Amino acid sequence: MRIFENLESEVRGYIRSFPTIFEKSKGAILTDEQGEEFIDFFAGAGTLNYGHNNEHIQEALIEYLKKDGVVHGLDMATTAKKEFIQTFDELILKPRNLEYKLQFTGPTGANVVETALKLARLIKGRSNIVAFTNGYHGLSQGALAVTGNNEYRDESYISRCNATFMPYDGYFGEVNTLEYFRKFLEDGSSGVDLPAAVILETIQGEGGINVVSKEWLQELETICKEFDILLIVDDIQVGNGRTGEFFSFEFAGINPDMVTLSKSIGGGLPMALLLFRPELDQWKPGEHTGTFRGNNLAFVASKVCLENYWQSDDLSNAVFYKEKILKEKLHEIAKKYENEYTIDVRGRGLAYGFEVKEDKSIASEISEYAFKENLICETCGSQNQVVKFLPPLTISEDLLNEGLQRFENAVDKLFKDKKEKLTQEF
Repeated sequence: MRIFENLESEVRGYIRSFPTIFEKSKGAILTDEQGEEFIDFFAGAGTLNYGHNNEHIQEALIEYLKKDGVVHGLDMATTAKKEFIQTFDELILKPRNLEYKLQFTGPTGANVVETALKLARLIKGRSNIVAFTNGYHGLSQGALAVTGNNEYRDESYISRCNATFMPYDGYFGEVNTLEYFRKFLEDGSSGVDLPAAVILETIQGEGGINVVSKEWLQELETICKEFDILLIVDDIQVGNGRTGEFFSFEFAGINPDMVTLSKSIGGGLPMALLLFRPELDQWKPGEHTGTFRGNNLAFVASKVCLENYWQSDDLSNAVFYKEKILKEKLHEIAKKYENEYTIDVRGRGLAYGFEVKEDKSIASEISEYAFKENLICETCGSQNQVVKFLPPLTISEDLLNEGLQRFENAVDKLFKDKKEKLTQEF
């Protein structure tokens, strides 16, 4: 590991949580240079919904490259882009009665968020954007302004104007936080300028797996329509089937004005996509560009994923089935320690969190112990107090159960060690 310590920037993060050199990957398995296999419950922070080195993607990319297919095309028309757009429209948009234009931005989630905010301000002629407590939308300056996590915001010393934060669903317990939001909008002296847009995640991934309710989301859409505010759903981490349905907002029956997609939309390759209602397409040609907005390999990968996983409800049904396994096992572990700890299990689909309320540091310790059990799982939340579960959607039932058993082993060993240490102290 010395080469990384000597030459790579101190900004590196995940390498510190998982200190080994990975050499190969397949499905939900990562293998290091020593041949040790690790079950991956992180999936590239939600980038690998279809698993590592998915065979459908591999075959399609190899065949495409053998034919000298266009790799870099800016925003020129290519066969790969044409086929992706056709497939996305036929398999994703039309079956859901969604009418959106597509804009290909730079390849990261932050790129597409920046694009959405810029377009919303352009359309409405207003600068303010409303975001929510514990939201995460990226770390470039515009996206960072609507990101709530103070750990990230402190590092940049940027101007944080043009963004207002409101309490997310459940932030005040049983209080309906949208009544609070509405009050600010209705009061011309509240100090909150009428926003161009509201941006939110339906499940706050980095924020701690905070899950929005159907009723809250529907009411938010109503408020946005009433006050002429654009509704942007950030589906970068929890879209692309993570909740079982392709879009995370489908369960609520809403139609956002804009949707941001990245991570798994490219089948594991860099790609970001903004969806917006046709009447919102008010750009002038070339008004918003990016050198890598035409990653044709990602178009190829995404098309083959859509064809293999979204022609039917099979993947959705598999996610709902595996959610029950994940949820039941986490609740079982929590119940085992209910006399010692208050453990909250929450999530939707295959995005779940496990939080020990009494001790904010336990999540990081659990992740560390899990790594010793050859399991990769990360933490999230404002203080990294939640263990996050994002396994590939394609993970087998057997491997899911094995990973959960390793997680239970890690929790058992950690709590046992803590108890022994406490005994020794007294």
